[in-house]
Amino acid sequence: MINIIWFFIIMISFVIASINGNLGEISSVIFDSVIYSVELTIKLLGPMALWLGLMNIAKKSSLVNKIARLLKPIIKIIFPEVPDEHPAAGAIVLNLTANIMGLGNSATPLGINAMQELQKLNKDSDKASLAMCTLLALNTSSITLIPAMIISIRAASGSNYPAIIVLSTIFATTISTITALICDRFFRALN
Repeated sequence: MINIIWFFIIMISFVIASINGNLGEISSVIFDSVIYSVELTIKLLGPMALWLGLMNIAKKSSLVNKIARLLKPIIKIIFPEVPDEHPAAGAIVLNLTANIMGLGNSATPLGINAMQELQKLNKDSDKASLAMCTLLALNTSSITLIPAMIISIRAASGSNYPAIIVLSTIFATTISTITALICDRFFRALN
């Protein structure tokens, strides 16, 4: 669906540009954008390697495991239908911890693993369980302590203070997570 929307936006742009006689400007913008995207990708390599290395050290130094231990009681409150010793509980903790630490790419396979474990507890395999919906809401709105990707993009774009967004990111993601949890509880109550 998104491809169709993009196709129509591009086609409308070409039609309007040809009506206004600005087709030459569109082609120069396209080529400038291609060059900029390649430059941005190359500039992102260094900061992303640094952040991923720091996050890898956090994982290997068991900092992630310590955060996971802190989260375990909260997880029990948020996911009451998941038994303590079930592998789904551990998978959820690891996934949310990865999101909080801004591990990005590492959080995705952990989230898929958590969903697979929750599916084993799901009584109706054709519908998502309440716990699965809660996990999706938390993943989408997760609190992020270190927004590594955004810091990297800001650094690559020449920002003088690329990490200045950390506090605002923590604030915004905290609000989004609280909102997601309130909505989750509201819709659970409707069921």
